[in-house]
Amino acid sequence: MAADASHAPAAGAEAPQPKAMGAILALAAVVGTIVSLAAWVFLELIHQLQVGVFDGLPKDLGYAHGAPWWWSLPICAAAGLIVAIVIMRLPGFGGHVPAYGLAASATQPVEVPGVLLAAIATVGLGVVLGPEAPLLALGSGLAILAVRLARRDAPPELVTVMAAAGSFAAMSFLFEAPIIAAVILIEASGIGGKQLPLVLLPGLLASGIGSLVSIGMGSFTGLSTSAYAIGTLSLPAFGRPTFVDFGWTIALAIAVAAGCVAIVVLGRRIHPVVMRRPFVLIPVAGAVVSGLAIAFEQMTDKGVEQVLFSGQDALGPLTDNPGAWSVGALGALLVVKGLAWGVSLGSFRGGPTFPAMFLGAAAGVMASHLPGFDITAAVAVGMGAAVVAVLRLPLSAVVLASLLTSKSGLADTPLIIVGVVVAYLATAALSARLDPAYSAGEGPGAPAAEATAAPAAPALAPR
Repeated sequence: MAADASHAPAAGAEAPQPKAMGAILALAAVVGTIVSLAAWVFLELIHQLQVGVFDGLPKDLGYAHGAPWWWSLPICAAAGLIVAIVIMRLPGFGGHVPAYGLAASATQPVEVPGVLLAAIATVGLGVVLGPEAPLLALGSGLAILAVRLARRDAPPELVTVMAAAGSFAAMSFLFEAPIIAAVILIEASGIGGKQLPLVLLPGLLASGIGSLVSIGMGSFTGLSTSAYAIGTLSLPAFGRPTFVDFGWTIALAIAVAAGCVAIVVLGRRIHPVVMRRPFVLIPVAGAVVSGLAIAFEQMTDKGVEQVLFSGQDALGPLTDNPGAWSVGALGALLVVKGLAWGVSLGSFRGGPTFPAMFLGAAAGVMASHLPGFDITAAVAVGMGAAVVAVLRLPLSAVVLASLLTSKSGLADTPLIIVGVVVAYLATAALSARLDPAYSAGEGPGAPAAEATAAPAAPALAPR
């Protein structure tokens, strides 16, 4: 993932005076409130769409025992058509291409509707991508709009700081942890030195106050974030790592990195192909994703939902009851969902983080069958290795895996660190052979890349 400095103030920017910082923090609190409520509505809409389309609608049409085997085919194809229309007709091209990582650039307000529509079609209709990337766009876009409405002549530095605060609020709402949001955004945008407090303080305040408001709204309306927010996983307590754990950690990290590199490269190769005829080939890509899910259901005793969707909802049940999965079913899941994820990365719009976490956890559950490899350590290492292989953000991968498995103690942290470092190095070595741009951390992820791949697209303002 290429670092993007658009969330960072100018290099020579100095910290504001206390009075000015107070005004910035007050504005950040307002932005955090607005963005968190908007993020809550967005995630609730996606959740209700998934439930309605894949559960409620089949029952309404007379399928008392659930959706028929072919149900996801027209749904995923329709998602592809909607995404193609957004990419080709609306400002912003529906957001960045997920095969190029998680973009940390600010999104202009005019681009937000297209990004959200593409994300609702992608995530809400079962394609294998997550909501974190559109949430970042929603947060920064609403923050920029709020600042411009409040003060038309707002200095660019203030707009940039508020855009970062909006992204903080949106990301922390999803992970239920401002720390995860802060680490991911700071590492992705390369903020440091004297710039850090200027961005970090308003961002943390926005995410903290906004989360409190959202919790209150959830209590008032009866709608709960528990259906889609990520909390800590329930895994057995882990005492201390052994030499055997370290040995299996290295092997698992290399294997996970190799699989993730192959999947991401597949997405990058697919992207220019589908953009040649997006109105035809993106719906076809949706049908391919559905077909892979149907094939998985026929091969195993598991449902299509294990392959469809980001894996965000399935992550907890997978780690809560690993005994429900045979080694063969886990192997099939890794291959089939990996292929579906690769197709989604290059064709649709959304975030790459949650599929990486889910497949990393699945690889960990599978690796826990190795002699002497504890399941808690294996799942934590698998998630960390997958996240760093896809996002190229080692500190974020360590923090994410550590916090999500913190209920089991912190004894697995050394293994997570070793796994992330090994996976990062393995990713660099493997991707250098398969995709030099990926190896260099390049990730256009911007509409400019779409303009090159799809000459028929209208000329729109760049992000």
